[in-house]
Amino acid sequence: MVDVFEQVEEELRSERYKRLARTWLPVVGVVLAVALVGALGWWGWDSYNTNKAAKGAEAYDRGVEALQADKPMDARAAFEEAVKNGNGAYKVLALQQQAGLAVSANKFPDAVRLFDEAAKASSDPILSDPPALKAAFLIMDTAPLADIEKRLEPLADDKRPLHAFAQEALALARLQHGKVKEAREAFVLLQLGQDVPDSIRQRAQIAIESIDAGTVGALAPIIKAAAEAPAPAPAGAANAPTPSAPAAQQ
Repeated sequence: MVDVFEQVEEELRSERYKRLARTWLPVVGVVLAVALVGALGWWGWDSYNTNKAAKGAEAYDRGVEALQADKPMDARAAFEEAVKNGNGAYKVLALQQQAGLAVSANKFPDAVRLFDEAAKASSDPILSDPPALKAAFLIMDTAPLADIEKRLEPLADDKRPLHAFAQEALALARLQHGKVKEAREAFVLLQLGQDVPDSIRQRAQIAIESIDAGTVGALAPIIKAAAEAPAPAPAGAANAPTPSAPAAQQ
């Protein structure tokens, strides 16, 4: 009799397992299929990005070599290819090189547009702020102060990588537009700042002395020097361009 009960119990367990399998196996199958599709999608996306980065790097290197060989047309074509096929840092760098070529050809509106495109090509301030700052310097002598401030004020935030350079540019722009008091206050802050590069600190001191002596008109060389002065590359961004105003070759 015990054997009969055990057999019946075994059959009941078997039937229960079958019902569970019929209920859950389709669900498990769907989950596994979704996981597989996700894994394959991630692999494909990663491979795509890696391939784009490799193409961008190769085209950018050709562009730099063409610049060094004094072949600007070849360089321009290579940088255009890097912008089209590359992504990330190489796209930003290639757009800046194109902007530098435009500056060399005295095509300043095109240069500003290309620097703006470079700034929008990355959400990383280490990459986007240098071209944004270069574009601001290019319009310094021609644009209304409100337009210059709109470009520079976000870059001047203390958390941004080139904030000291942007703060200096803001002070120079305000000085050019007759806001002497505001400009002097900004130069004083730059002179006393703890994390301000020595070059900016020295230019701030000269600007303060010129303002106090009433020789503001003599600041044109300082403005030019500020526009051309390179900023140190932030840590981990050795290949990032500096915020010097236009330079076709970097």
